[in-house]
Amino acid sequence: MSVNKVFLLGNVGRDPDVRYVAQGRPVATFSLATTERGYTNANGVQVPERTEWHNIVMWGRHAEVAEKYIRKGTQLYIEGQLRTRMWEDRNAIKRYVTEIFVENFELLGRPRSEAEQPAQQPVQPAQQPAQQQPVQHDLPIEPPF
Repeated sequence: MSVNKVFLLGNVGRDPDVRYVAQGRPVATFSLATTERGYTNANGVQVPERTEWHNIVMWGRHAEVAEKYIRKGTQLYIEGQLRTRMWEDRNAIKRYVTEIFVENFELLGRPRSEAEQPAQQPVQPAQQPAQQQPVQHDLPIEPPF
């Protein structure tokens, strides 16, 4: 028995690159960063923050959702499998890349563009009583999974 399962929680490093292959099947590729916080151990030695970059591959419906909703800075939870592929470059040198093939994922947070930022309310002078403003909730609509 063997298991090939990866769980990642991180931030998207670049917008997904979506291509359409045989029979119009979409595939999205992008990078995901996971970061371990720095710390100081018991001996007083400081261990710096460490970031790992992962190559992410999404196929089919996942790729379509990625194209619409995932952008650089989006926080994602990903479940998938590790796959390593090999190819030869122009100089006949063997190259390898390890990728995460996504089986399931969740959008945990999306970066806000300037257009989505709530407008800043002007500061009222202290002499005037503050007026009650209706509360507006700026909740993003998340895609169904």
